[in-house]
Amino acid sequence: MKESANPHLKVQELCDCYAETDPLKEMSTLSREPATEETALKWIALAVLHGVNSNAEKISLTQQASGTVEVKATYRTTPLPTPGQETGTRILDMVRAITHIEEDKGKTALALGFRGNSMELKIKVKKEKKQEQLTLNFPGEG
Repeated sequence: MKESANPHLKVQELCDCYAETDPLKEMSTLSREPATEETALKWIALAVLHGVNSNAEKISLTQQASGTVEVKATYRTTPLPTPGQETGTRILDMVRAITHIEEDKGKTALALGFRGNSMELKIKVKKEKKQEQLTLNFPGEG
């Protein structure tokens, strides 16, 4: 795959690359990979694919002040696989870089196009004293 300096484009390329895989299975292996920007962008792409494939309403990644990272989807009572502490931090950094949300709280739309389809995610980031949370809100039906 060609290198892309733009993280937004890289997420779209990774969505194309992993579109035929099981995103949840791929996500479960990320905590064992080095915590790099590439790993963070891969997690974002896999979360998008999982959300689309599973008709999720939203997926949230929360990092506590202790560094612990938890991932949840609204339709499940059990958490999704965590990317690990270091990669979780990089995911939050990369989403802020892609969306240009620099304040403690912010939300914006993020257009993604891959495999001939396009969608608009609603991205929300909220940082408080004890935690920072990223929420990917997926488009509804109809």
